[in-house]
Amino acid sequence: MKFGTKVIHAGIQSDPSTGAVMTPIFQTSTYEQKAPGNHKGYSYARSKNPTRSALEANLAALENGKHAACFGSGMAAMDAIVKLLKTGDEVICCNDLYGGSYRLLEKVYKQFGIHSKYVDMSDARNISKHITKKTKLIWIETPTNPMLNLIDIKKVSATVKKISKRILVCVDNTFASPYLQNPLDLGADLVMHSATKYINGHSDVVMGAVITKKASLGKQIKFIQNASGAIPGPQDCFLTLRGIKTLHLRVERACQNAKQIAKYLATHKKIKNVYYPGFKTHPGHKIATSQMRDFGAMVSFDFKTNTFAQAKKVLSNTKLFTLAESLGGVESLIGHPATMTHASIPKEERAKIKLTDSLIRLSVGIENVDDLIADLDRTLSKLK
Repeated sequence: MKFGTKVIHAGIQSDPSTGAVMTPIFQTSTYEQKAPGNHKGYSYARSKNPTRSALEANLAALENGKHAACFGSGMAAMDAIVKLLKTGDEVICCNDLYGGSYRLLEKVYKQFGIHSKYVDMSDARNISKHITKKTKLIWIETPTNPMLNLIDIKKVSATVKKISKRILVCVDNTFASPYLQNPLDLGADLVMHSATKYINGHSDVVMGAVITKKASLGKQIKFIQNASGAIPGPQDCFLTLRGIKTLHLRVERACQNAKQIAKYLATHKKIKNVYYPGFKTHPGHKIATSQMRDFGAMVSFDFKTNTFAQAKKVLSNTKLFTLAESLGGVESLIGHPATMTHASIPKEERAKIKLTDSLIRLSVGIENVDDLIADLDRTLSKLK
């Protein structure tokens, strides 16, 4: 099936008891057993729920994987992956990393003896010199948050596997979504999503997901899902299934809007840098062209003055761009990474990746693009 058909049909069957076309919300915590261990595939809802099972089958298909597990948040999904490691193991991450991911690695797992290195992965060869016998996981974001740097998944995966096939490569695919990029097809072992974002797409669910092609990894992640219990409820699974059905349409429209907004920002006299992979001048443009179907709907920019005061005036005065955390919904959002999504990263570390105090991140939605540009233009025109 093509992607636009997969979102509607993959892993989905009409309910056998009623013929319901939409997957029902199985709002139950437990299931009847005819005898001890004799049940219909479901015994307790932490372990398995029919609504969640349908969602997991659908997500596995969208990422061209075979095994998927859903979690109560994107961070719970990442947490499950890190739990594959043990004390003394090492993680190598891209140096432009979501603040919550950094916090989990540095403030939670470091105390248990799992250490992380932060490496510029724009050149896959940089990774080789950092890999040691302790390295067990490579953590990639691409496009990165919030600088929108690109990492060549295929080259990184190939480089790592030449050194050791035991090192896992995981890609946080949240910014791209399965519609734009499929890391498992490019050599990654695992793909992770904050399904809160583009997958659900309506800013009404918090959820995470992990997908793999490998049965052994799928079994381990499922064990951790059940043992740790960080699962989503059936209604959230239902809402996410509903959101997925328009994933391709939403992302396509948002990408079209982002192109026009990035072009508008690039010509504005008050703006210094616009970070958008669709520009041919972007250092990762060729990578984006080769591994993504489009350039995404995220745009970041900063000001020539490089002051938070100027950024704050814009952040507080837009009407259609809502000042809020998160991304990937149908509505456009505006955010300030230094004080919001990346506040947990020390300022000196943010400076290394050029994440300035004036940097603003846009999650472009599916509204009429003329209205969105007018909103930005009106707000920017008030700056001195």
